[in-house]
Amino acid sequence: MKFSAARFMKGTRPVFRIRMTGLKRNPDGLAAMPGLPTRRNVVNDSYFFHPSWPVFYEDNHLLVLYKPAGLLVQGDQTGEDSLLDLGKLWLKGRYAKPGQVFLGMVHRLDRPVAGIVLFCRTSKAAGRMSSQFRSGTLRKTYLAVLEGCMTSPGGRLTQHIERRDERSSRIVPFPTASSQEARLSYRLLETGESRSLVEVELETGRHHQIRVQMASLGHPVVGDLRYGASAPMPQRQIALIARELVVEHPVRKETMHFHSPLPRDWPWPNSSEAASPPWNWKELHPLIEAHSRREDRHSPPPPAE
Repeated sequence: MKFSAARFMKGTRPVFRIRMTGLKRNPDGLAAMPGLPTRRNVVNDSYFFHPSWPVFYEDNHLLVLYKPAGLLVQGDQTGEDSLLDLGKLWLKGRYAKPGQVFLGMVHRLDRPVAGIVLFCRTSKAAGRMSSQFRSGTLRKTYLAVLEGCMTSPGGRLTQHIERRDERSSRIVPFPTASSQEARLSYRLLETGESRSLVEVELETGRHHQIRVQMASLGHPVVGDLRYGASAPMPQRQIALIARELVVEHPVRKETMHFHSPLPRDWPWPNSSEAASPPWNWKELHPLIEAHSRREDRHSPPPPAE
């Protein structure tokens, strides 16, 4: 099913409510979102659909959000929820925008990975930010919990990665026609209980790069069954988070530093932080539904069809 937005006024603030429609794409141009509540107040100045879901930054050029594990960044053929479509919906309600909303995707996170995702609100910003991601002039830092106790304090890896199919990649011993050079640096922070906490600075952005390269050291990411982890995590997420992103603002040319708190239940002792967001989309979805029902009780009904 698709959703469409019906605007009404709550006091002087424009608010969008959502109602489920048929199978054809509605005039808003928004992708399928099965399972969303049938009505929803999506406008808020400080959070993204639910108080526990942070908006890291938003201006006329950028929208920087927390992606929970299990949520796609961009929709695919399954028609499942995506952060990109949710971002468009949130902006549409926040600014009462008619018609389609532009939101440019300039990078991705794997579905089982949580953390910072940056979107662009104009095509000019998208072009400039894409250039930063391609050239590697920005800084991307991840935090990972790995299986086993690492003995090396850290290092730098330069390897060649080849995609095997749409679902996995592998390291090859020498360059091939389909391989790409993959570079990262890592630093061991702590060890304990047969696990290692590492900080990874990603220099390139290859498919499953951190997951493949850490597994090549004999230390797969906790929960990452695809690359050799011994057991899954409860919601099939993996213990990898996009922790920090440092970029140059596409218009003002200022250095922008974004930092994600660790999610709830992060598998490392004493790692809880203030305002930790839910780790997985399956945890957030029912919270959003419950919050929406509470909001609806205090809002006027949508206009008649």
